[in-house]
Amino acid sequence: MSMSNVAIDCEPLKALIRTVPNFPKPGILFYDITTLLKDKKGFAMLIDALAAHYFDRNIDLVLGIEARGFIFGPALAYRLNAGFVPVRKPKKLPSKTARVTYDLEYGADSLEIHLDAIESGQRVVVVDDLLATGGTMEATVKLVRQLGGEIAGLAFAVELDFLKGRERFEGLDVFSLLHYDE
Repeated sequence: MSMSNVAIDCEPLKALIRTVPNFPKPGILFYDITTLLKDKKGFAMLIDALAAHYFDRNIDLVLGIEARGFIFGPALAYRLNAGFVPVRKPKKLPSKTARVTYDLEYGADSLEIHLDAIESGQRVVVVDDLLATGGTMEATVKLVRQLGGEIAGLAFAVELDFLKGRERFEGLDVFSLLHYDE
């Protein structure tokens, strides 16, 4: 059955996300997805809605960004009949890797992927839990392109629209299920 024309109302999923004020520091409102993940119907709805967006797009690989992308990535890859590839913090992968270093609010961080994880021309969806400013996803897009992959989409459970992270990805399919304006 084709899922591409299936409309899934994801707004009920917002009721399953706990908001935690002042975490991890004062002034931050944290959107805690663990309460959604433990709800079997909510988690299934989330994965089905992500899969519906990409179902007829011939996806070869789903990449999950450490660590919460590891939650969604394998389930989404399974639904799309695609492979799963982890994007990790440095020194976590056992074979030769490609690495990208990117700036954070205070300092820098790096991400790595195995050099043989993506074959040239493979269609890739990158998934993570949250799109905020977009720095981590931007680094992952660079890794995919270094290895010759084609970005078929960037998928998120939650997007904080007020941080304008999607503006970094002009020309790419950015798909977020739940949006928060602040």
